[in-house]
Amino acid sequence: MKRDDIFEFFRRLAELNPDPQTELEFGNTYQLLVAVVLSAQSTDVGVNKATRALFREVKTPAQMVALGEEGLKQHIKTIGLFNTKAKNVIALSEILARDFGGEVPADRDVLTGLPGVGRKTANVVMNSAFGAETFAVDTHIFRVGNRTGLAKGKTVLAVEKQLDQKVPAPFRVGAHHWLILHGRYICKARTPECWHCPVVDLCAMKGKVLEPGAAQRSKP
Repeated sequence: MKRDDIFEFFRRLAELNPDPQTELEFGNTYQLLVAVVLSAQSTDVGVNKATRALFREVKTPAQMVALGEEGLKQHIKTIGLFNTKAKNVIALSEILARDFGGEVPADRDVLTGLPGVGRKTANVVMNSAFGAETFAVDTHIFRVGNRTGLAKGKTVLAVEKQLDQKVPAPFRVGAHHWLILHGRYICKARTPECWHCPVVDLCAMKGKVLEPGAAQRSKP
């Protein structure tokens, strides 16, 4: 995708959604970090259902440590991999309470050193909490980047680096939110809904689905 097309791609998405936000629910930066850790291989909807009651009770790392691993499991047992996630959340909460005064550090390298926090999680926190120009590449962004030709790469890191190089200044903070939402609701994995895509003419995908049901009708 050419530079002018990339600018137009994000301009259109920004026009439709001027202030994109994560769909995870949280009240402070610590709760955001916990929610993102819990969201690995889980949906935002599922995480939100589990954390509503939890976040009414727990707002700080110290409160999470006091709740304990078994108490946390009772809140998040509907989420995939909840045993491992509970262990990691308690461990990272202990570190934040002990070493950082209960605050979440605005440092990606420090964040990725916490239990259960990978590069994608750290990128989400840096972007959503601190306004950093980071690109948290999940399955949606990986798909959209490759399918549209916006940022092609065989690995998540390769797509992230492409986005970092190509996304123009006015759109860098919001870019990962626009791409996630676009992949979640329009550029879907099985059948992209090209018929109402605002950037369909800029997309490099072959065999675009330009009307509802077209993909199903074309099957033998």
